[in-house]
Amino acid sequence: MPVKISDLAQQSNVKFGTSGLRALVSDLSNEVCFGYTTSFLRALGVSGGKVVIGHDLRPSSPEITRACATAVADQGGEVVYAGMLPTPAVAWYGMKLGAPSVVVTGSHIPFDRNGIKFYRAEGEISKEDEQKINGNEIAIPPDLNPADLPSVDEAARDYYMQRYTDFFEPDVLAGVKVAVYEHSSVARDVLRTILERLGAKVVSLGRTETFVPIDTEAVRPEDVEQARLWADEIGFDALLSTDGDSDRPLIGDEKGQWFRGDIVGILVARFLGADTIAAPVSCNTAVEKCKWFSEVRRTRIGSPYVISAMEDAATDGSVVAGYEANGGFLLGSDVTRQGKTLGALPTRDAVLPMLCMLVMAREKGVPLSQLTKELPQRYTASNRLTEFPTERSRELIARFQTDQERLVEVLNPGCIVASIDTTDGLRVTFEGEDVVHLRPSGNAPELRCYTESGTPAQAEALCVASLQKLDSLR
Repeated sequence: MPVKISDLAQQSNVKFGTSGLRALVSDLSNEVCFGYTTSFLRALGVSGGKVVIGHDLRPSSPEITRACATAVADQGGEVVYAGMLPTPAVAWYGMKLGAPSVVVTGSHIPFDRNGIKFYRAEGEISKEDEQKINGNEIAIPPDLNPADLPSVDEAARDYYMQRYTDFFEPDVLAGVKVAVYEHSSVARDVLRTILERLGAKVVSLGRTETFVPIDTEAVRPEDVEQARLWADEIGFDALLSTDGDSDRPLIGDEKGQWFRGDIVGILVARFLGADTIAAPVSCNTAVEKCKWFSEVRRTRIGSPYVISAMEDAATDGSVVAGYEANGGFLLGSDVTRQGKTLGALPTRDAVLPMLCMLVMAREKGVPLSQLTKELPQRYTASNRLTEFPTERSRELIARFQTDQERLVEVLNPGCIVASIDTTDGLRVTFEGEDVVHLRPSGNAPELRCYTESGTPAQAEALCVASLQKLDSLR
Protein backbone atom coordinates (compact mmCIF):
# COMPACT_ATOMS: atom_id res chain seq x y z
CA MET A 1 0.00 0.00 0.00
CA PRO A 2 1.40 3.47 -0.92
CA VAL A 3 2.59 5.63 1.96
CA LYS A 4 3.06 9.40 1.92
CA ILE A 5 6.61 10.34 2.83
CA SER A 6 5.40 13.00 5.27
CA ASP A 7 3.48 10.28 7.11
CA LEU A 8 6.51 8.00 6.99
CA ALA A 9 8.52 10.81 8.54
CA GLN A 10 6.08 11.11 11.44
CA GLN A 11 5.95 7.36 12.00
CA SER A 12 9.72 6.81 11.88
CA ASN A 13 10.96 10.17 13.22
CA VAL A 14 13.28 10.37 10.21
CA LYS A 15 13.10 13.94 8.92
CA PHE A 16 15.06 16.56 7.02
CA GLY A 17 17.27 18.71 9.22
CA THR A 18 19.58 21.59 8.42
CA SER A 19 21.14 19.61 5.58
CA GLY A 20 19.79 16.17 4.70
CA LEU A 21 17.98 13.51 6.69
CA ARG A 22 19.07 12.81 10.26
CA ALA A 23 17.83 10.18 12.72
CA LEU A 24 18.74 7.43 15.13
CA VAL A 25 20.21 4.41 13.37
CA SER A 26 17.43 2.31 14.87
CA ASP A 27 14.86 4.44 13.01
CA LEU A 28 16.64 4.30 9.64
CA SER A 29 15.05 1.02 8.57
CA ASN A 30 15.42 -0.44 5.10
CA GLU A 31 11.85 0.60 4.34
CA VAL A 32 12.43 4.21 5.41
CA CYS A 33 15.67 4.55 3.42
CA PHE A 34 14.09 2.89 0.38
CA GLY A 35 11.07 5.19 0.61
CA TYR A 36 13.00 8.43 0.88
CA THR A 37 15.42 7.52 -1.93
CA THR A 38 12.57 6.51 -4.23
CA SER A 39 10.76 9.76 -3.48
CA PHE A 40 13.95 11.75 -4.12
CA LEU A 41 14.30 10.23 -7.60
CA ARG A 42 10.66 10.86 -8.40
CA ALA A 43 10.84 14.45 -7.15
CA LEU A 44 13.64 15.00 -9.66
CA GLY A 45 11.72 13.23 -12.41
CA VAL A 46 14.51 10.67 -12.72
CA SER A 47 13.62 7.37 -14.35
CA GLY A 48 16.57 5.19 -15.22
CA GLY A 49 20.09 6.49 -15.76
CA LYS A 50 23.03 6.59 -13.41
CA VAL A 51 22.88 7.50 -9.72
CA VAL A 52 26.11 7.93 -7.73
CA ILE A 53 26.06 6.55 -4.19
CA GLY A 54 28.70 6.77 -1.46
CA HIS A 55 28.98 6.76 2.32
CA ASP A 56 31.13 7.56 5.34
CA LEU A 57 32.90 5.22 7.79
CA ARG A 58 30.09 4.75 10.31
CA PRO A 59 29.39 1.03 10.91
CA SER A 60 25.71 1.56 10.05
CA SER A 61 26.39 3.28 6.71
CA PRO A 62 26.89 0.25 4.39
CA GLU A 63 23.52 -1.30 5.30
CA ILE A 64 21.70 2.00 4.79
CA THR A 65 23.52 2.41 1.47
CA ARG A 66 22.29 -0.99 0.32
CA ALA A 67 18.67 0.06 0.96
CA CYS A 68 19.20 3.30 -1.00
CA ALA A 69 20.85 1.41 -3.87
CA THR A 70 17.93 -1.03 -3.97
CA ALA A 71 15.57 1.93 -4.43
CA VAL A 72 17.67 3.16 -7.36
CA ALA A 73 17.53 -0.25 -9.03
CA ASP A 74 13.78 -0.48 -8.38
CA GLN A 75 13.36 2.77 -10.33
CA GLY A 76 15.32 1.36 -13.24
CA GLY A 77 18.50 3.25 -12.41
CA GLU A 78 22.14 2.18 -12.55
CA VAL A 79 24.03 2.41 -9.25
CA VAL A 80 27.48 3.96 -9.53
CA TYR A 81 29.03 2.99 -6.21
CA ALA A 82 31.69 5.48 -5.10
CA GLY A 83 32.40 3.58 -1.89
CA MET A 84 33.74 5.28 1.25
CA LEU A 85 34.40 8.80 0.04
CA PRO A 86 33.94 12.43 1.16
CA THR A 87 30.49 13.84 0.56
CA PRO A 88 31.76 16.59 -1.80
CA ALA A 89 33.67 13.96 -3.79
CA VAL A 90 30.48 11.97 -4.40
CA ALA A 91 28.59 15.13 -5.38
CA TRP A 92 31.44 16.26 -7.68
CA TYR A 93 31.43 12.92 -9.51
CA GLY A 94 27.67 13.11 -9.91
CA MET A 95 28.07 16.56 -11.48
CA LYS A 96 30.67 15.15 -13.88
CA LEU A 97 28.33 12.34 -14.94
CA GLY A 98 25.26 14.60 -15.02
CA ALA A 99 23.70 12.26 -12.48
CA PRO A 100 21.99 12.66 -9.10
CA SER A 101 23.84 11.49 -6.01
CA VAL A 102 23.05 9.96 -2.63
CA VAL A 103 25.45 10.08 0.32
CA VAL A 104 24.84 8.08 3.49
CA THR A 105 26.37 10.00 6.37
CA GLY A 106 25.59 11.40 9.78
CA SER A 107 28.34 14.00 9.37
CA HIS A 108 29.42 15.06 12.89
CA ILE A 109 26.48 13.81 14.96
CA PRO A 110 26.84 11.06 17.58
CA PHE A 111 27.61 7.42 16.87
CA ASP A 112 24.05 6.17 17.38
CA ARG A 113 22.73 8.37 14.56
CA ASN A 114 23.11 8.55 10.82
CA GLY A 115 21.57 10.25 7.82
CA ILE A 116 21.22 10.64 4.05
CA LYS A 117 22.10 13.59 1.83
CA PHE A 118 20.62 13.99 -1.66
CA TYR A 119 22.08 15.82 -4.65
CA ARG A 120 20.76 16.83 -8.03
CA ALA A 121 23.13 16.62 -10.99
CA GLU A 122 23.74 20.36 -10.45
CA GLY A 123 24.47 20.11 -6.74
CA GLU A 124 22.77 19.91 -3.35
CA ILE A 125 18.98 19.78 -3.25
CA SER A 126 16.98 22.80 -2.09
CA LYS A 127 14.39 23.16 0.64
CA GLU A 128 11.80 23.18 -2.17
CA ASP A 129 13.11 19.79 -3.30
CA GLU A 130 12.71 18.53 0.26
CA GLN A 131 9.06 19.60 0.21
CA LYS A 132 8.50 17.70 -3.03
CA ILE A 133 10.11 14.60 -1.53
CA ASN A 134 7.89 14.84 1.56
CA GLY A 135 4.76 15.22 -0.59
CA ASN A 136 5.20 12.04 -2.65
CA GLU A 137 3.42 8.74 -2.10
CA ILE A 138 5.62 5.66 -2.43
CA ALA A 139 4.86 1.95 -2.58
CA ILE A 140 7.36 0.05 -0.43
CA PRO A 141 7.76 -3.69 -1.15
CA PRO A 142 6.50 -5.78 1.79
CA ASP A 143 9.41 -8.22 1.45
CA LEU A 144 12.20 -5.66 0.95
CA ASN A 145 15.58 -7.38 0.91
CA PRO A 146 18.44 -5.01 -0.09
CA ALA A 147 20.90 -6.45 -2.58
CA ASP A 148 24.69 -6.38 -2.29
CA LEU A 149 26.45 -3.26 -3.51
CA PRO A 150 28.37 -3.35 -6.82
CA SER A 151 32.14 -2.91 -7.08
CA VAL A 152 33.56 0.49 -6.20
CA ASP A 153 34.04 2.91 -9.10
CA GLU A 154 37.52 4.24 -8.32
CA ALA A 155 37.07 7.05 -10.86
CA ALA A 156 35.01 8.98 -8.29
CA ARG A 157 37.99 9.22 -5.93
CA ASP A 158 40.43 10.03 -8.72
CA TYR A 159 38.24 12.77 -10.19
CA TYR A 160 37.98 14.50 -6.80
CA MET A 161 41.73 14.43 -6.23
CA GLN A 162 42.35 15.69 -9.77
CA ARG A 163 40.13 18.69 -9.04
CA TYR A 164 42.85 20.03 -6.73
CA THR A 165 46.05 18.66 -8.22
CA ASP A 166 45.11 20.26 -11.57
CA PHE A 167 44.20 23.66 -10.06
CA PHE A 168 47.22 24.15 -7.82
CA GLU A 169 50.77 24.21 -9.15
CA PRO A 170 52.82 20.99 -8.80
CA ASP A 171 54.99 21.03 -5.67
CA VAL A 172 53.26 24.19 -4.43
CA LEU A 173 53.54 22.71 -0.92
CA ALA A 174 57.10 21.40 -1.24
CA GLY A 175 58.85 21.67 2.11
CA VAL A 176 55.61 22.11 4.05
CA LYS A 177 55.09 19.67 6.92
CA VAL A 178 51.42 18.86 7.43
CA ALA A 179 50.00 16.72 10.21
CA VAL A 180 46.64 15.07 9.49
CA TYR A 181 44.45 14.11 12.44
CA GLU A 182 42.79 11.19 10.70
CA HIS A 183 40.47 9.74 13.41
CA SER A 184 37.50 8.24 11.47
CA SER A 185 37.37 10.90 8.75
CA VAL A 186 36.36 9.40 5.41
CA ALA A 187 38.85 11.76 3.70
CA ARG A 188 41.87 10.56 5.62
CA ASP A 189 43.48 8.65 2.74
CA VAL A 190 42.32 10.96 -0.06
CA LEU A 191 43.59 14.03 1.79
CA ARG A 192 46.99 12.51 2.38
CA THR A 193 47.34 11.64 -1.30
CA ILE A 194 46.37 15.15 -2.45
CA LEU A 195 48.81 16.80 -0.05
CA GLU A 196 51.66 14.52 -1.07
CA ARG A 197 50.98 15.09 -4.77
CA LEU A 198 51.29 18.83 -4.12
CA GLY A 199 54.67 18.27 -2.46
CA ALA A 200 53.83 18.31 1.25
CA LYS A 201 55.38 16.02 3.83
CA VAL A 202 52.46 14.37 5.64
CA VAL A 203 52.41 12.96 9.18
CA SER A 204 49.39 10.83 10.11
CA LEU A 205 47.99 11.14 13.64
CA GLY A 206 45.16 9.64 15.66
CA ARG A 207 43.82 7.12 13.14
CA THR A 208 41.07 4.92 14.59
CA GLU A 209 38.54 2.38 13.39
CA THR A 210 36.11 3.54 16.08
CA PHE A 211 33.86 6.35 14.89
CA VAL A 212 34.71 9.75 16.43
CA PRO A 213 32.00 12.46 16.10
CA ILE A 214 34.17 15.52 15.40
CA ASP A 215 32.10 18.72 15.37
CA THR A 216 34.10 21.53 13.75
CA GLU A 217 31.83 24.18 15.29
CA ALA A 218 32.16 22.86 18.84
CA VAL A 219 35.63 21.32 19.06
CA ARG A 220 35.96 18.97 22.01
CA PRO A 221 38.27 20.14 24.84
CA GLU A 222 40.34 16.98 24.40
CA ASP A 223 40.95 17.84 20.73
CA VAL A 224 41.98 21.38 21.66
CA GLU A 225 44.51 20.04 24.16
CA GLN A 226 45.70 17.22 21.88
CA ALA A 227 46.42 19.68 19.05
CA ARG A 228 48.68 21.74 21.30
CA LEU A 229 50.48 18.64 22.55
CA TRP A 230 51.08 17.44 18.99
CA ALA A 231 52.46 20.87 18.06
CA ASP A 232 54.95 20.68 20.93
CA GLU A 233 55.89 17.02 20.43
CA ILE A 234 55.99 16.73 16.65
CA GLY A 235 56.26 20.19 15.14
CA PHE A 236 54.44 21.00 11.90
CA ASP A 237 53.38 23.88 9.69
CA ALA A 238 49.71 22.94 9.84
CA LEU A 239 47.35 20.45 11.47
CA LEU A 240 44.39 19.32 9.36
CA SER A 241 41.27 17.30 10.08
CA THR A 242 37.61 17.07 9.06
CA ASP A 243 34.27 15.95 10.39
CA GLY A 244 33.06 12.41 9.60
CA ASP A 245 31.98 12.92 5.99
CA SER A 246 34.68 15.50 5.27
CA ASP A 247 32.63 18.44 4.10
CA ARG A 248 33.76 20.55 7.07
CA PRO A 249 37.45 21.30 7.74
CA LEU A 250 39.28 21.65 11.00
CA ILE A 251 42.47 23.63 10.43
CA GLY A 252 45.15 24.19 13.04
CA ASP A 253 48.18 26.48 12.81
CA GLU A 254 51.79 25.71 13.64
CA LYS A 255 51.01 26.20 17.35
CA GLY A 256 48.20 23.68 17.31
CA GLN A 257 45.51 26.35 17.64
CA TRP A 258 42.34 25.63 15.68
CA PHE A 259 40.99 28.34 13.37
CA ARG A 260 37.33 29.26 13.58
CA GLY A 261 35.52 28.09 10.45
CA ASP A 262 34.01 31.48 9.59
CA ILE A 263 37.44 33.13 9.73
CA VAL A 264 38.76 30.50 7.35
CA GLY A 265 35.82 31.25 5.06
CA ILE A 266 36.66 34.96 4.87
CA LEU A 267 40.34 34.33 4.12
CA VAL A 268 39.66 31.66 1.51
CA ALA A 269 37.02 33.78 -0.23
CA ARG A 270 39.51 36.62 -0.57
CA PHE A 271 42.24 34.25 -1.80
CA LEU A 272 39.92 33.01 -4.55
CA GLY A 273 38.90 36.53 -5.55
CA ALA A 274 35.26 36.30 -4.51
CA ASP A 275 33.07 39.34 -5.15
CA THR A 276 29.88 38.22 -3.42
CA ILE A 277 29.65 36.18 -0.21
CA ALA A 278 26.73 34.17 1.20
CA ALA A 279 27.08 33.20 4.85
CA PRO A 280 24.68 32.29 7.66
CA VAL A 281 23.71 34.88 10.22
CA SER A 282 25.76 33.01 12.85
CA CYS A 283 29.08 33.83 11.18
CA ASN A 284 31.63 36.41 12.35
CA THR A 285 30.82 40.03 11.46
CA ALA A 286 34.44 40.52 10.32
CA VAL A 287 33.17 39.59 6.84
CA GLU A 288 31.35 42.93 6.65
CA LYS A 289 33.86 44.92 8.68
CA CYS A 290 36.85 43.94 6.49
CA LYS A 291 35.17 45.51 3.40
CA TRP A 292 36.89 43.04 1.07
CA PHE A 293 33.72 42.01 -0.77
CA SER A 294 31.19 43.85 -2.93
CA GLU A 295 28.23 42.18 -1.22
CA VAL A 296 27.58 39.97 1.78
CA ARG A 297 24.28 38.08 1.91
CA ARG A 298 23.25 36.69 5.30
CA THR A 299 21.11 33.55 5.42
CA ARG A 300 19.52 31.06 7.75
CA ILE A 301 21.83 28.31 8.96
CA GLY A 302 22.22 25.34 6.61
CA SER A 303 23.92 24.83 3.27
CA PRO A 304 20.64 24.83 1.26
CA TYR A 305 20.06 28.45 2.34
CA VAL A 306 23.62 29.45 1.48
CA ILE A 307 23.26 27.80 -1.93
CA SER A 308 19.98 29.60 -2.57
CA ALA A 309 21.62 32.94 -1.77
CA MET A 310 24.55 32.13 -4.06
CA GLU A 311 22.19 31.25 -6.90
CA ASP A 312 20.28 34.52 -6.44
CA ALA A 313 23.55 36.46 -6.49
CA ALA A 314 25.11 34.75 -9.50
CA THR A 315 25.97 37.22 -12.28
CA ASP A 316 28.20 37.01 -15.34
CA GLY A 317 31.82 37.66 -14.54
CA SER A 318 31.53 37.80 -10.76
CA VAL A 319 32.85 35.20 -8.35
CA VAL A 320 30.27 33.99 -5.84
CA ALA A 321 31.23 31.92 -2.81
CA GLY A 322 29.71 30.87 0.47
CA TYR A 323 30.82 29.42 3.76
CA GLU A 324 29.43 28.37 7.12
CA ALA A 325 30.59 28.74 10.71
CA ASN A 326 31.61 25.07 10.60
CA GLY A 327 34.24 25.92 7.96
CA GLY A 328 32.55 24.20 5.03
CA PHE A 329 33.25 26.23 1.87
CA LEU A 330 30.90 26.41 -1.12
CA LEU A 331 31.99 27.63 -4.55
CA GLY A 332 29.08 29.08 -6.48
CA SER A 333 30.94 29.92 -9.66
CA ASP A 334 34.06 28.90 -11.53
CA VAL A 335 37.32 30.51 -10.35
CA THR A 336 40.36 31.22 -12.50
CA ARG A 337 43.72 31.75 -10.83
CA GLN A 338 47.15 31.83 -12.46
CA GLY A 339 45.64 30.61 -15.71
CA LYS A 340 43.91 27.58 -14.19
CA THR A 341 40.18 27.17 -13.63
CA LEU A 342 38.47 25.49 -10.68
CA GLY A 343 34.91 24.44 -11.37
CA ALA A 344 32.02 25.48 -9.15
CA LEU A 345 31.06 23.02 -6.43
CA PRO A 346 27.89 24.28 -4.71
CA THR A 347 28.08 22.11 -1.63
CA ARG A 348 30.26 22.18 1.49
CA ASP A 349 33.85 21.12 0.95
CA ALA A 350 36.71 20.66 3.42
CA VAL A 351 39.69 20.13 1.13
CA LEU A 352 39.54 23.41 -0.83
CA PRO A 353 39.79 25.70 2.24
CA MET A 354 42.64 23.59 3.62
CA LEU A 355 44.69 23.91 0.45
CA CYS A 356 43.93 27.61 0.04
CA MET A 357 45.11 28.35 3.58
CA LEU A 358 48.34 26.41 3.07
CA VAL A 359 49.09 28.04 -0.31
CA MET A 360 48.17 31.48 1.04
CA ALA A 361 50.67 31.16 3.88
CA ARG A 362 53.31 29.87 1.47
CA GLU A 363 52.83 32.76 -0.97
CA LYS A 364 52.90 35.37 1.80
CA GLY A 365 55.93 33.76 3.42
CA VAL A 366 54.29 33.65 6.85
CA PRO A 367 53.17 30.91 9.23
CA LEU A 368 49.46 30.08 9.28
CA SER A 369 48.99 31.91 12.57
CA GLN A 370 49.77 35.23 10.84
CA LEU A 371 47.04 35.00 8.19
CA THR A 372 44.41 36.66 10.38
CA LYS A 373 46.45 39.82 11.08
CA GLU A 374 44.68 41.85 8.37
CA LEU A 375 41.20 41.02 9.68
CA PRO A 376 39.20 43.17 12.10
CA GLN A 377 39.66 41.87 15.63
CA ARG A 378 36.35 40.10 16.12
CA TYR A 379 36.36 36.70 17.78
CA THR A 380 33.75 33.98 18.01
CA ALA A 381 33.10 30.95 20.18
CA SER A 382 30.45 28.27 20.00
CA ASN A 383 29.31 25.20 21.86
CA ARG A 384 26.15 23.24 22.52
CA LEU A 385 24.03 21.53 25.13
CA THR A 386 23.39 17.95 24.05
CA GLU A 387 20.19 16.01 24.75
CA PHE A 388 18.36 19.34 25.01
CA PRO A 389 14.81 18.85 23.66
CA THR A 390 14.10 20.98 20.60
CA GLU A 391 10.72 22.08 21.90
CA ARG A 392 12.32 23.33 25.12
CA SER A 393 14.86 25.32 23.07
CA ARG A 394 12.03 26.96 21.14
CA GLU A 395 10.12 27.75 24.33
CA LEU A 396 13.13 29.53 25.83
CA ILE A 397 13.81 31.50 22.66
CA ALA A 398 10.16 32.56 22.41
CA ARG A 399 10.21 33.74 26.03
CA PHE A 400 13.42 35.73 25.55
CA GLN A 401 11.86 37.53 22.58
CA THR A 402 9.06 38.90 24.78
CA ASP A 403 10.97 39.23 28.06
CA GLN A 404 14.18 41.22 27.51
CA GLU A 405 14.80 41.53 31.23
CA ARG A 406 15.02 37.73 31.53
CA LEU A 407 17.05 37.55 28.31
CA VAL A 408 19.70 39.90 29.70
CA GLU A 409 19.72 38.10 33.06
CA VAL A 410 20.53 34.77 31.39
CA LEU A 411 22.72 35.79 28.46
CA ASN A 412 24.66 38.90 29.49
CA PRO A 413 23.81 40.32 32.95
CA GLY A 414 24.07 44.07 33.32
CA CYS A 415 24.19 44.78 29.59
CA ILE A 416 21.79 46.61 27.27
CA VAL A 417 20.24 45.01 24.19
CA ALA A 418 21.07 46.95 21.01
CA SER A 419 19.25 44.73 18.50
CA ILE A 420 17.65 41.32 18.04
CA ASP A 421 17.81 39.26 14.85
CA THR A 422 15.38 36.33 14.43
CA THR A 423 16.56 35.20 10.99
CA ASP A 424 17.45 31.83 12.52
CA GLY A 425 16.96 31.36 16.24
CA LEU A 426 17.67 34.39 18.43
CA ARG A 427 20.74 36.54 17.77
CA VAL A 428 21.17 39.32 20.32
CA THR A 429 23.63 42.18 19.84
CA PHE A 430 24.39 44.14 23.00
CA GLU A 431 25.73 47.67 23.28
CA GLY A 432 29.49 47.34 22.92
CA GLU A 433 28.96 44.79 20.07
CA ASP A 434 29.01 41.60 22.12
CA VAL A 435 26.77 38.99 20.47
CA VAL A 436 24.97 35.90 21.82
CA HIS A 437 23.09 33.74 19.33
CA LEU A 438 20.90 30.78 20.38
CA ARG A 439 19.49 28.21 17.99
CA PRO A 440 18.09 24.68 18.22
CA SER A 441 20.13 22.29 16.08
CA GLY A 442 18.40 21.09 12.94
CA ASN A 443 20.13 17.71 13.12
CA ALA A 444 19.89 16.56 16.73
CA PRO A 445 18.29 17.45 20.11
CA GLU A 446 20.87 20.12 20.88
CA LEU A 447 20.80 23.80 21.78
CA ARG A 448 23.65 25.66 20.08
CA CYS A 449 25.18 28.89 21.30
CA TYR A 450 27.34 31.20 19.16
CA THR A 451 29.03 34.24 20.69
CA GLU A 452 31.14 37.09 19.34
CA SER A 453 33.25 39.74 21.08
CA GLY A 454 36.37 41.87 20.78
CA THR A 455 38.66 39.31 22.46
CA PRO A 456 38.86 35.50 22.33
CA ALA A 457 38.57 35.31 26.12
CA GLN A 458 35.39 37.39 26.24
CA ALA A 459 33.77 35.43 23.42
CA GLU A 460 34.53 32.17 25.20
CA ALA A 461 33.39 33.51 28.56
CA LEU A 462 30.08 34.65 27.07
CA CYS A 463 29.52 31.22 25.54
CA VAL A 464 30.38 29.30 28.70
CA ALA A 465 28.30 31.52 30.98
CA SER A 466 25.27 31.46 28.68
CA LEU A 467 25.30 27.69 28.33
CA GLN A 468 25.71 27.18 32.07
CA LYS A 469 22.60 29.23 32.78
CA LEU A 470 20.65 27.66 29.93
CA ASP A 471 21.60 24.18 31.20
CA SER A 472 19.87 24.99 34.46
CA LEU A 473 16.67 25.80 32.55
CA ARG A 474 16.22 22.41 30.90
